[in-house]
Amino acid sequence: MVSATVITSVPSFVSPEQHSEIVRATPGSFSDIPPVLRHKEDDISVSFDPALEQFTAEDGKSGTLYVIESALVFMSPTGRGFQIPYPAITLHAVSRPQGASPFIYCQLDEVTNDTGGDLENVDMRELTITPKNPASLDPIFESLSLCASLHPDPNMSEDEDGDDAFIAGDHFETFTGEDGEELSEVGRAALEHLESIIYDPFEQRDG
Repeated sequence: MVSATVITSVPSFVSPEQHSEIVRATPGSFSDIPPVLRHKEDDISVSFDPALEQFTAEDGKSGTLYVIESALVFMSPTGRGFQIPYPAITLHAVSRPQGASPFIYCQLDEVTNDTGGDLENVDMRELTITPKNPASLDPIFESLSLCASLHPDPNMSEDEDGDDAFIAGDHFETFTGEDGEELSEVGRAALEHLESIIYDPFEQRDG
């Protein structure tokens, strides 16, 4: 399964106000209610590393970002866009590099079927989301975090503590470089930022 799917139209959605009205009207089936749009932002640029097949740099140059409860969606004036299910976003964080525009950095899991029919992780894709208006960065991140929380990791056991500190996705994992994984320059910069703001309480206790 590819983490991001190229689309040519935005999936249906409703506003929070419309959702409330529909619920108050007691619909015949709640499953038929379109997902809620939590944030919409114009003048967004996006990029993938490695590149997403059939989605060009021109497609990602400018467009509209839709943070919908069912998926993260981007649509370009070129008529192409993409949607990403939240379980595929294993990490998302705000990066504010010096001398450059701030952006949201995401790591996406690419998975496929192994010979036994089970799903296994085979690779990682990086996504950067850069708004033209830097002030919109935090609202985008907050809505993205909210929607991601609605789709917990199905592989996380009940014994794992959901209250552990995290930056994005369901938990923060230290990147080790094992299994041939490599971060891009943008990814390394984002990782350095994350490591700079995360502290090890055991290390402080030993000191």
